[in-house]
Amino acid sequence: MMDNVSVISMFTLSGFSGTFSHRVTLFLLTLLCYCVIWLVNLTIVVTIIIDKNLHEPMYIFLCNLCINGLYGTAGFYPKFLHDLLSTTYLISVPGCFLQGLVIHSSACADLSLLALMAYDRYVAICRPLVYHSMMNTKRVGVYVFFAWITPFYLNFVGTGTAITSKFCGSHIPKIYCINLLISKLACSASIAQVVVPAFNYTFYFGHAVFIVWTYVYLVKSCKTSEENRNKFMQTCLPHLLTLMIFIGSVLFDLLYVRFGSKELSENMQNFMAIEFLVIPPVINPLIYGLRLTQLRKRVSYVICCRGCACRLKA
Repeated sequence: MMDNVSVISMFTLSGFSGTFSHRVTLFLLTLLCYCVIWLVNLTIVVTIIIDKNLHEPMYIFLCNLCINGLYGTAGFYPKFLHDLLSTTYLISVPGCFLQGLVIHSSACADLSLLALMAYDRYVAICRPLVYHSMMNTKRVGVYVFFAWITPFYLNFVGTGTAITSKFCGSHIPKIYCINLLISKLACSASIAQVVVPAFNYTFYFGHAVFIVWTYVYLVKSCKTSEENRNKFMQTCLPHLLTLMIFIGSVLFDLLYVRFGSKELSENMQNFMAIEFLVIPPVINPLIYGLRLTQLRKRVSYVICCRGCACRLKA
C-alpha cells in the first residue's frame, strides 16, 4: 500500500459540489469581480508610477499593496474560473503547491506592507523632523524589497518541507489549495513540517502585534495635537480600515479551516474561503482612492486626460 501512495499526481478540490447548478452565474459574477480587481488596482498602480508627485513612501507602499493584491488573486481566480466551467475539479500536485505558495506569500506580504505603512505613519506624525532622513528613497527601496522577499522565502521553505511527502489521500476540502490542508494528506509529518509553519505563523503574528501597537500609540499621541489629529484622520484612517478588512478576512478563512468542514453549509464554507481574496483587493484601492485627497485628484486627472485624448482621436 505504501508503494502506491507516492504515485498520487493529482488532487481533487472537493468544495465545488454545491456550485454545479449555479456555475454559469457564479462564473459571470467571478469574472466581473476579477475584472474589477484588475481595474481598481491597476488604476492606482499606474497613477502612482507615472505621477512623480506621488513618489513618496506612503504611495510607494500603497502601490506595492495593490500589486500584491493582483499577485495574490492571480493564484486563485484563473483556476477558479476554469473549475466553474469544468466537471472535474483536479489540480496537479506541483500546481497545488504553487497555488498555496502564491496565496500564502501574498497574505504574508500584505501584513509586511501594512506594517511598513504603519511605521511610515508613526515616523511622519511622531517624528516629523527626521522623516525624510529615516524614510529616504534608499531605505524605502530596502524595506519594500524585504517586504516581498521575506514572505516568499519563508513560504517557499514551508512548501519545500512538504513537497517531497508521500500522500495517503487526494481530496482537499476546499476550492483552492493551502499548505495546511495539503500537509493533512501526507502519510506522515516530519518535524520540519511542524516547526517551519509554526515559525511563520509566529513571525507574522508579530507583524500584526506591531501594527496594532503602532496605531494605538498613534491614537494616544494624536490626542494632544489638532494638527496630528488631522494627519491621522487623513492618512491613517485608510490604513486602519485596510487593516480591519484584512484581519477580518483572514479570520474568516481561519474559521473556515477550523470549523468549516463540520458545522457550516458548503456555500458558507466557500464564502469564508474566498472572502479575503475578494473583499480586500476590491475595497482597499477604493478606500485609498477616496480618502487620500492627492491620490484621488491624480486618479481623476489621469482618467479625465485619457477620456479627452480618446475623444480628440475620435
